[in-house]
Amino acid sequence: MAIFESIYFWEYAAFFIFLAVAIKMGWKRVTAGLDARAEAIREELDQARRLREEAQGILAEYQRKRRDAEKEADKIVEHAKEEAVALRAEAERKLEESLARRTRLAEEKIGRAEAQAIQDVRNTAIDVAVTAAQKLIAENLDDGRAQALIDDAIGEVQKNVH
Repeated sequence: MAIFESIYFWEYAAFFIFLAVAIKMGWKRVTAGLDARAEAIREELDQARRLREEAQGILAEYQRKRRDAEKEADKIVEHAKEEAVALRAEAERKLEESLARRTRLAEEKIGRAEAQAIQDVRNTAIDVAVTAAQKLIAENLDDGRAQALIDDAIGEVQKNVH
């Protein structure tokens, strides 16, 4: 048996026996380690998937909240514009009322001033007429004529009183 005498045979035999023993003893460890590693990777993938789904959910929620906030901001801006228009209209109305009131007051004041001026002119004209009449009467009226005028005036007053 020349095969058993060859050194290569014994090297191969030793190698295969070593492999058999190594596999026999380490196979469970290697497979357990590989299984543990595979399970750890599976758990990491599951966790990554859950985190991704959670992140997508959070992103969707924030996008919805952003859209809602934009809609709310648009509503606020629109409301502010409407309020500004209303306030402007109210301010214009109040300004028109104020101008109308001031115009009316100025016209009334002018009317009162005109009436007072007319009254002053009348009073002055009356004073001038009375003064002129007194002067004319004093110059042209004698005592007899004055007594007759007084008697006529008393008679007129008595008629009007009764």
